[in-house]
Amino acid sequence: MTPPRVAITGIGVVSPAGCRPETFWGSLTSGISAVSGIRRFDASSYPTRIAAEVPDFRLEDHADLPRDWKDLGRIGQYAGAAASLALEDSRLLRNGWDRGRIGVLIAAGMGSYGHREVFGPCAAARSRAEDSFDWKAFAERLASVARERSAERRTPGSIPAAMARRWDLRGPVMSVMTACAAGTQALGDAARWIREGLADAVVAGGSDSELYPMGLASFCLLGALSTRNAEASTASRPFDASRDGFVIGEGSGVLVLEEMGHAVRRGARIYAEVAGFGSACDSYRVTDPHPEGKGAVLAMGRALDQAGVAPSVVGYINAHGTSTVANDQIETAAIKRLFGEGARRIPVSSTKSLIGHLTVGAGAVEAIATALTLFQGRIHPTINYERPDPSCDLDYVPKVSREASLEYALSNSFAFGGQCASLLLKTCPQ
Repeated sequence: MTPPRVAITGIGVVSPAGCRPETFWGSLTSGISAVSGIRRFDASSYPTRIAAEVPDFRLEDHADLPRDWKDLGRIGQYAGAAASLALEDSRLLRNGWDRGRIGVLIAAGMGSYGHREVFGPCAAARSRAEDSFDWKAFAERLASVARERSAERRTPGSIPAAMARRWDLRGPVMSVMTACAAGTQALGDAARWIREGLADAVVAGGSDSELYPMGLASFCLLGALSTRNAEASTASRPFDASRDGFVIGEGSGVLVLEEMGHAVRRGARIYAEVAGFGSACDSYRVTDPHPEGKGAVLAMGRALDQAGVAPSVVGYINAHGTSTVANDQIETAAIKRLFGEGARRIPVSSTKSLIGHLTVGAGAVEAIATALTLFQGRIHPTINYERPDPSCDLDYVPKVSREASLEYALSNSFAFGGQCASLLLKTCPQ
């Protein structure tokens, strides 16, 4: 028996490039960088002082959600807004479909920790004895400084649960955390639920924001970020020989995935079909990809295998493309290993060149970019690609967008821990 097909019928995005699909897509295809100096807090003492922030975001401008939703922090607010926009776009809830057959699957970051919430209680618990910690003093101080719903704000599973309550969705509900592969992983697992008959539709995607003092400090300490502070708009330069690290971004992408027959019967607009999904692990190091890109090759190959298609059908790859020295070189090598000589004919572009790295939310936002690539027939560019790197020698669609009539496209996400995920999307004729 042929498994059910999976359609994308709604998209919602909160991004540094805009919070409406047309604004987001227009910015990407125009090659406009969303990177600038950090405005949210004083980053003057940090080695990296640039980021791609979501500008002027107010939850009430994008969604009708309970007032206490703001207690979920930026990650929850971005996710709630993107989910609301995706459901509105899909019109799924206007037709009386059984909400017991609609699931929620969201990849969410770990939430923000304020300085007062962390350092005050730790200082209160400090003891002169080297290995001693006063837990009672710690708990008392934490209780006095913790913000509202602090535990819920830092529990990723609280976000899909809140969505289910808001829209009375009673299908399966789950959160996933596979670091920067999580947004893509969430979409792949959501498609599996539909293929296995566990749901007729799933509200799925990812959300994250590491743009707060401790979040930025963590990535600075890893040495992963670009320090091109004086040239913010050109700092994110995937595959370029002078790349020096990624630029941190923030935001959320949520998609409505729906069983194809269900979508066709109700006359839904279909952006693309989720044709295949693959995941794998490098099993190598926490912060470095395998030098041969083993996990990346397996993930991309498994996505093709699930769809039952050959590598030759892929007409575009939305790369993980972080702008770090190791990732871009290894992702290029993995593409060449899987596609052979055919790799050089495939356009490859990086959304991160335009909006930075949205960490846990990146894969979902980039899946939206890939779906719009198929739907609109245009590939957005990789901006800031100026100096070719001999180890990165594919067609990266430099600087200017390109018209293209495509049938299949891959979207890649690779993460700390060697976690790799790839989504294969297919054009769905209207």
